[in-house]
Amino acid sequence: MEPQSVQSQGVEQERGPTVPEKRAQEQSKRKPGRRRPGRRIIKDQEEEAVFRDVVSFTPEPLPARYYDKDTTRPISFYLSTLEELLSWTPLMEDGFNVALEPLEHRQPPLSSPRPRTLLCHDMMGGYLEDRFIQGSAVQRPYSFYHWQYIDIFVYFSHHTVTIPPVCWTNAAHRHGVCVLGTFITEWKEGGRLCESFLAGDERSYQAVADQLVQMAQFFRFDGWLINIENSLSILSSAAVRNTPAFLKYLTTQLHQQVPGGLVLWYDSVVQSGHLKWQDELNEQNRVFFDSCDGFFTNYNWREDHLQRMVAQAKERLVDVYVGVDVFARSNVVGGRFDTDKSLELIRKHGFSVALFAPGWVYECLEKKDFFQNQDKFWRLLERFLPTHSICSLPFVTSFCLGLGTRRVCYGKEQAVGPWYHPSAQEIQPLFGEHKLAGDDQGWVKTLCCLADAWHGGSSLLLQGLIPPEVDNVAVRLFSLQVPVPPKLFLSLVYKFEGPTDIQVALELTTGDGNSCHVGGVSVLNETGSRYSPRPLRVPPTKLARWAGRCGQQLSGGWIQRCYEVNLHGCLLQDLLVSFSRPLRSKEGKNFICRLGEIQVVDANSLLAPLPRVQNVTISQLRWIPLILGSEDLPSRLLLSCTLHWSCLLLQARCFRIHCCKQTGSSSGTEETPGAEKPMFLGLAFANQYRVVDLAVEAARLGQDGRVEFLVEPVPREGFLVPQAEWARAVLLYSAPQ
Repeated sequence: MEPQSVQSQGVEQERGPTVPEKRAQEQSKRKPGRRRPGRRIIKDQEEEAVFRDVVSFTPEPLPARYYDKDTTRPISFYLSTLEELLSWTPLMEDGFNVALEPLEHRQPPLSSPRPRTLLCHDMMGGYLEDRFIQGSAVQRPYSFYHWQYIDIFVYFSHHTVTIPPVCWTNAAHRHGVCVLGTFITEWKEGGRLCESFLAGDERSYQAVADQLVQMAQFFRFDGWLINIENSLSILSSAAVRNTPAFLKYLTTQLHQQVPGGLVLWYDSVVQSGHLKWQDELNEQNRVFFDSCDGFFTNYNWREDHLQRMVAQAKERLVDVYVGVDVFARSNVVGGRFDTDKSLELIRKHGFSVALFAPGWVYECLEKKDFFQNQDKFWRLLERFLPTHSICSLPFVTSFCLGLGTRRVCYGKEQAVGPWYHPSAQEIQPLFGEHKLAGDDQGWVKTLCCLADAWHGGSSLLLQGLIPPEVDNVAVRLFSLQVPVPPKLFLSLVYKFEGPTDIQVALELTTGDGNSCHVGGVSVLNETGSRYSPRPLRVPPTKLARWAGRCGQQLSGGWIQRCYEVNLHGCLLQDLLVSFSRPLRSKEGKNFICRLGEIQVVDANSLLAPLPRVQNVTISQLRWIPLILGSEDLPSRLLLSCTLHWSCLLLQARCFRIHCCKQTGSSSGTEETPGAEKPMFLGLAFANQYRVVDLAVEAARLGQDGRVEFLVEPVPREGFLVPQAEWARAVLLYSAPQ
């Protein structure tokens, strides 16, 4: 297998080459078990690759860092020593950890001079179920979905080099949130580590910084939190002197290699080298603040600390992230469900905030009430957390949280059972309760709903009341800042719970600029800029693959409505959903509605070629006997193998992996048996996928077993690619000799 699959063209276009190709090829060639001797590859005229293998129960060795030792499932990893960091070079397996999602643009940008919100995810040591790159089956996992309120996500653990699991980077980037890893040294062992790279000349600390930069660039996250929690003064004067220089060099190099990259320093060591938490930015630690992008204070502050810091930070107020321990450990302000008290003081003085371990709502409260408690926690903070806006098209979301009790694909059930795959989380809306002005008026509440889904594992539940005095209520789901193309198509998939005569519709708001001209809408009020798009009556024939279900009753009772809007010189600002009563009705109306999907797409992008997957390969096979038949020979086997392919990643949201199984074909033939419905295996968010423990029939003597793997690309515009255009590879396997 060629190592280019690690470095997709899409990655290179976004950030430039991650490593020299020759270096990656050399590493790939040194890997054991890349392809067994005797396996041959055949390609027919339709580019269907066929691989052969003789079943062997002696597994090929796989590098332990990248795979779960029991199942061979690919895992995210950390580094424990400086030696591991300095010796790291990208291998083929590292491709599993490369984020598919580029960092989406948001408004206001991170560089704007308004206070920011950092979330530091510290949960039970880290690398729990989120370490499984392709997801796992777990009941009631932790999920974060209030992305519109935060700017920076830090993945924290107590390992020396904490590389953020790729699932978090994908989910955060999809919402325009940048992601930082953690470089931490602690106690005596940390002191020895710091001495080994800070007490020498500049080449020592520059080598460490260069590796940290290369890791962020290669895995496509956005920078580092540097957390030195051991004394430097007992090492040497050189270590004390070199620490700000290391920080400044790391920051400079990161800015050059990772656009928008950040380096933050945690308040622990002072400029004398002593380990002495200050709970503020002051003259004793300012040298570190001056050497990087921001300062993360310790948690035991009082308001007088904040008052003093105003003078210290000066024009860089928003680069000071005041730490808030949500667990409320030690002598802190607020925390837990009183965290709003902390934010009120921090925002009063104009600082950014660093929320440490907001997973408290999951770790310490009832798991069955997690969603209610999480929504309550963020609702209390909402007034201190400015909403960020989405800035790019296509905008497509099924509201999936990246988890569920079953998997659904466009209304059709794919698999039953709990699953957790944060990379599969779609863009999330604004949650909470929205009320009309005045007393006893209407309201709409938005909630996560795992009970039903149109696509993925969840939908958005909207409960509300239309009071007698008004004709409709509306809720803003998304804040946007999108300079829109001349023609937009919008789509809404929904269903009501129980019979109702209430109508649901999409609405939008645009900027009030003089140049904005809107066509294809009905004006809701003459003074504002809120519009209701007119339904798409007759979809254009050339858009049939996107609009083929418009106006129809779909699987599972869902309904799809499509709209067309013509805009010129406009800025799309908000996306709302409106619920209206029949004109003849004057009584109050309660409703429960589920939203399955919303799409806002540029008409021209719907005409673009579909993403194409090519060159599927099969490698790194493992066979395990599952059921013994006659003469102690296995009748069923478990197959694990790795699929690789090539595809421009910027064209795809992800890939769905399927298989078809067959036994009994005559030896030596590659003819395809009768058509079989593909079985869904999982989702891939890279150009590779590890098939794990797939049950197949054992091949009989003189006959081949056959498994066909299919790779289905999912376009960013959210429609289905015909099965005839999926890529495929066939594995023919024979009984042990």
